[in-house]
Amino acid sequence: MGDYYLQVIPVIISALALFVSIITAWLTLFRRGRLQMTQPTIMYFGYDNSYERSPKVFLRTLLFSTAKRGHVIENMFVTLSRGKNRYTFSFWGYGETSQLVRGSGLRVGEEGVAYNHHFLLADTTEEFEFVPGEYTICVYVTTIYRSAPLLLSTVHLTLSSELIASDREHFGVLFDWEPHARRYRAHAQPIQRPQYGDPLAGLV
Repeated sequence: MGDYYLQVIPVIISALALFVSIITAWLTLFRRGRLQMTQPTIMYFGYDNSYERSPKVFLRTLLFSTAKRGHVIENMFVTLSRGKNRYTFSFWGYGETSQLVRGSGLRVGEEGVAYNHHFLLADTTEEFEFVPGEYTICVYVTTIYRSAPLLLSTVHLTLSSELIASDREHFGVLFDWEPHARRYRAHAQPIQRPQYGDPLAGLV
């Protein structure tokens, strides 16, 4: 009987080691996980100077993957809904204040990446004006190996009449996230920049 256990125990240990190796490989090499984003700490409504005074939506957030394998974002865009009207802001730029680039692919790993994201209404023939009311902003990405856009976040904002300027040149509203109250605080932030009009540039 003793010789039997001496033969079985190494087999059991080897089987357990193989099982652990398979689980590790699944978690690190094969499991894709989910692509997610944190609550945007700052959002901004305004008009961009560098693209024919196009309406723009700006936000800062952390994108991250729930698995080590990560994801590759091909494109990122937002939709802005006001009542029954829905607009797509598909011109995407990201980066920091002095290093903004046109969005053309972004790898997101488990550690995450935090950037400023700028979205312009690329179709300048489409009639759009920021007016008082309730807005719903949906953040979407398209990724490698996924044909349909993925919804990452939905944010509801209120634009009051007190924050609306009559002149585009002086319009800009910044929404600061207040984590203790779980809401955004809006205030006028009319900033003009030569490229993408990064509103954070005026705050730091």
